[in-house]
Amino acid sequence: MSVNDPTLDWLSLSLVPGLGLGGAWRLLARFNEPSAVFSSPPRLLQEVEGIKQSQLKGLLSGKNYHVEGRKELKRLQDFGAHIICYQSPLYPPLLKQLVDPPLVLFVLGDPAKLSQAAVAIVGSRAATAYGRRTAFHLAENLASYALSVVSGLALGIDTEAHRGALQGKGDTVAVLGCGLDIVYPRQNRQLFAEIVKRGAVVSEYLLGTRPEGFRFPARNRIIAGLSAGVVVVEAARKSGSLITAQIALDIGRDVFAVPGQVDSFKSEGAHWLLQQGAKLVMSAADIGEEYGLSPMVKNIMNIPGQESNVDLEPDALALLQIIEPYAQTKEDLILQSGMFPARVSELLLLLELEGVIEMLPGDQVRKI
Repeated sequence: MSVNDPTLDWLSLSLVPGLGLGGAWRLLARFNEPSAVFSSPPRLLQEVEGIKQSQLKGLLSGKNYHVEGRKELKRLQDFGAHIICYQSPLYPPLLKQLVDPPLVLFVLGDPAKLSQAAVAIVGSRAATAYGRRTAFHLAENLASYALSVVSGLALGIDTEAHRGALQGKGDTVAVLGCGLDIVYPRQNRQLFAEIVKRGAVVSEYLLGTRPEGFRFPARNRIIAGLSAGVVVVEAARKSGSLITAQIALDIGRDVFAVPGQVDSFKSEGAHWLLQQGAKLVMSAADIGEEYGLSPMVKNIMNIPGQESNVDLEPDALALLQIIEPYAQTKEDLILQSGMFPARVSELLLLLELEGVIEMLPGDQVRKI
């Protein structure tokens, strides 16, 4: 790091206790850069409009935060992280449009991935099979439009979005609500490593920061800030995904939603967004068309349930044709198909393994 590199000043300012992002940006609006904040006399700091005395307590304590900043800088560098301050040319331009952009970003992988054209895919952690498959195929096919996929590495929709992007040989960015040295959830260790290798993992939190609940809404603003648009696949009416969508709207980004079953509470949030004017998405082509992009390869698939099933045997195809998206009992299928019960059970197992139906409690089944 060169003598003129401002990274240490930005990192040190972020370490001042009690100041917060709001306080930091009010000071920067007056003094332009962190070095000027640190060198300004108390009288001038106290004159800044909107700053509370409690926010200035850390700055006025006389403590040299550059000492702590150097320690954190070394820890991050030893860990292999890139440290990108707001003033860096690597800082994503779109992220600067947030009201409260991070002062510093910490990145594992390729920092340049943060500035690529991207779409966020978000949704429920406890997603249905339909939601998971939809997120995977959307992300997989967005790669053919040269669109990176941004998400939060959570279970469910986030996981499938990252996996789909990697499967499609595209780029993906995972935004964390904890330090880079903590893989959360633990089940995604392998996925985390793959994203570091082929994309980027980013956080605004120092090493060792635990994934506490209050950090995830802040994480969601970065997901929205890095993206040209946000796609909500499955989400309840009150959920973090709708917070992300609202942030996207607030900063002038596009909001897309994937329809689900009308009686599914897991799609209530997506359906509400559609009622409010969100763009309906059935395939990656809908998103590509919105941005005037053409696919680099043909045969972009629609969402699950619309793919061809020509490889299934005739009896399996015949049974699949009478299975509806809504729950049906196995007994009804036996009556409608005219097949023996053992044969129906055998075919249902085959169809479930193919991923075209979902077995439900109470010996029920539905098409997905």
